[in-house]
Amino acid sequence: MTPFDTYRSLYTLNGKVALVAGGAGGIGSAVCEGLAAFGATVLIGEQNCCSKADPMAAELQAAGGQVHAVTLDVLNVPQLGQAMSEIIERFGRLDVVVNCAGTHKEAPAEAFTEEDWDRVVDLNLKAAFFLSQAAARVQIGRGGGKHIHISSVRSMLGIHRGYVAYCASKGGLNLMIKQLATEWAKHNITVNGIAPTFTRTELVKNYLEDPDFYNPLVARIPLGRVCEPADLAALAIYLAAPASNFITGQIIFADGGVTAAQ
Repeated sequence: MTPFDTYRSLYTLNGKVALVAGGAGGIGSAVCEGLAAFGATVLIGEQNCCSKADPMAAELQAAGGQVHAVTLDVLNVPQLGQAMSEIIERFGRLDVVVNCAGTHKEAPAEAFTEEDWDRVVDLNLKAAFFLSQAAARVQIGRGGGKHIHISSVRSMLGIHRGYVAYCASKGGLNLMIKQLATEWAKHNITVNGIAPTFTRTELVKNYLEDPDFYNPLVARIPLGRVCEPADLAALAIYLAAPASNFITGQIIFADGGVTAAQ
């Protein structure tokens, strides 16, 4: 093996099994495509596989990827444990977990309801922890693994909109990432986060087509554009690959310079 081969091998995912929670969503689908392109066997985790995950898996298989749809309900803690056991039984290993599941609710802080608070925090923070916990339980003693959570630039910056639960949940997620990275380092489990600014997905298409929203938005981003799902997929590939083996407990801001300019 030449020195060049050694460095190239740092970016291969051949033989790895990667689970992407929320894998059929706007960010998750790009992450699935990216991981599969670098050789991983990718599991698209969705609560209802029939709606999006199954067709997506079939499409990526036709393109040459090793991609499968699996049932994963991140809000159902017992089901998470069952899903991990089934993954080990079927695929023999679980090397990478990418958490792309998340939600938000916009409302003034003084009018925010308990129901809406719980819905946002349960999915963005509670589910993130129990997903990582369930994965770690099957990775400890099996060589470890890599956990990647999608956070947000709003984990450290406020916004002149009613995103109190979203900001709180993502801020909590960042510290959870650091704590899990510290606790699980002895098991060779790395835990990192990717924190994007506004990302172009179908969910926010209407916002981005509104010049009154879009123009002021990109004016605050030094690189002059919003984040694309492929930007996040590229970071997920790096954090899943051997190249990042010495990186843990980090939040990488994919924000076009937003946090640098604050």
